[in-house]
Amino acid sequence: MQKIAVIGGDLRMVKLVEMLAKDDFEVYTYALEKAESLSKIENVKEQASMQEALQEVEIVIGPIPLSSNNISINTPFSEENVTIETLAQALEGKVFIAGNMKSEIYEYTKEKNVKMIDLLNREELVVLNTISTAEGAIQIAMEETNATIHGSDVLVMGYGRVGKIVAHMLKGIGANVYCEARKNVDLAWIKAYGYVPIRLNELDGTLKNYDIVINTIPSMVLDAKRLKNLKKECLIIDLASNPGGVDRVASKKEGIKTIWALSLPGKVAPLTSAEFIRDTIYNILKEMEN
Repeated sequence: MQKIAVIGGDLRMVKLVEMLAKDDFEVYTYALEKAESLSKIENVKEQASMQEALQEVEIVIGPIPLSSNNISINTPFSEENVTIETLAQALEGKVFIAGNMKSEIYEYTKEKNVKMIDLLNREELVVLNTISTAEGAIQIAMEETNATIHGSDVLVMGYGRVGKIVAHMLKGIGANVYCEARKNVDLAWIKAYGYVPIRLNELDGTLKNYDIVINTIPSMVLDAKRLKNLKKECLIIDLASNPGGVDRVASKKEGIKTIWALSLPGKVAPLTSAEFIRDTIYNILKEMEN
């Protein structure tokens, strides 16, 4: 029976542990003690310390994202405060798999002979995660507006992985979809799929038309100046990673409802997201064997 450790994480990690155990892994966990379902599974071993959890394993799985403050790892199912530095010290000679790892963990492990694998650099997981991200964004739009999405004018800012899937789903439920992009090839694809292409330099003159704006660009694209052009009733959903793409102070001042919706896969569809994570980890393990 292969041994693996899971340290911290949200409901996706709890579901992942259940799946690993079902697939005949012996799973050592730490900082998941509040996940009551795990205590009932025979080959899941909750450990009293991180050192005990890691001492018999080569593969260690951490949260996605690893940290929200660049100091401690995310442990919503635990009272333990596990710092990135403490975790790094315990990883010597191991393979560490987590998501959205920042420079701190790399700095702490650079002389520890640790093989670091960031799950959010794996294309298969990133692409699959866009499905639940898009569904989550549409769920928010339905809950936070008084009109149907069908017939609403919706702007999707950015035409990357998430932007493509969001636009596709919105069109499927009858929204009038506008997509902002910079590259000529993206603008051509936007038109080919039946959306209305919007160039960035044309954006300001169109902002007054939208009922909903969904941003996927992780840079300040909706600044104070642009926000003044939006309708007060417009809903902004910012899907961009930290620091986001919306001046939230300015949007509050303008009275425009803005929701910064981070980590939607873990909130909207933790079971499906855990399946995607499991499959990606199995791909990684197979690659390590070759």
